Amino acid sequence: MTDITAAMGGTFRIGGEIEINRLGFGANRIAGHGVWGKPTDHAEAIRSLKRLPELGVNFIDTADCYGPNVSEQLIRETLHPYCSTVVATKGGLVRPGPDQWEPNGRPEYLIAQAKGSQKRLGVNQIALWQLHRIDSKVPQDEQFEAVKSLLDEGVIRCAGLSEVTIEQVKAAQKFFKVATVQNRYNLADRSGEDVLNFCAAHDIGFIPWLPLADGRLIRPGGLLEKVAKRHQATTGQIALAWLLQRSPIMLPIPGTSKVAHLEENVAAASIRLAEDEFELLQAA
Repeated sequence: MTDITAAMGGTFRIGGEIEINRLGFGANRIAGHGVWGKPTDHAEAIRSLKRLPELGVNFIDTADCYGPNVSEQLIRETLHPYCSTVVATKGGLVRPGPDQWEPNGRPEYLIAQAKGSQKRLGVNQIALWQLHRIDSKVPQDEQFEAVKSLLDEGVIRCAGLSEVTIEQVKAAQKFFKVATVQNRYNLADRSGEDVLNFCAAHDIGFIPWLPLADGRLIRPGGLLEKVAKRHQATTGQIALAWLLQRSPIMLPIPGTSKVAHLEENVAAASIRLAEDEFELLQAA
């Protein structure tokens, strides 16, 4: 599959500065089961990462808690010095064990974790660092002030948020320019529609995590499968194509640790849904 490229999905400028191809890669699945420990197939995970620049995927989303640290380390091992690839990461969650996630928004923790990611990724400055969660146990202004200090110090170039409301985005904007928002969003779960529309109105990149609804969207049957057959595509590819057409600020980051699945996902960038197909899926 040499003729597929993420560039066919269009581009976006993060923070109005950093241009990327909109179809990116989520690097949580290259860690072990439960996003914990080393990958079960290290060689295949490395092959998947190496394939990214060949497929025009120049935006990778990771986090310090994927592994923990494993995802960032594998990315550096495979792709450093990155060239035109933008590696975004996140901080603000701690991992007691597999599939366990706990917020920690203490300012000293956030700052230390961002600097740790900077070292693990081997960069002078993190292109995009995102607050993984706003910790309800810590005043949010203190967390936003910590992010601002990372920007002021030059540890990070752009800052984003994850799993937030419009009100929280507005509150953060009093401290720093919000470049991206990463909320759960897909064809089956559009509870974040209001946040997406707000981001579109303010040119904030919207990163939909779990873009394939953890596999539920690719199950056979129903409208999605009918549209997929028209395009000789998979249901997963149609779900990604719909996201790309939903908004020019949409930055889908489907994740995988398999080269074949990666190539399938990237091929979705070339699919153009007819207006009636898009509207039917929109209304479903």
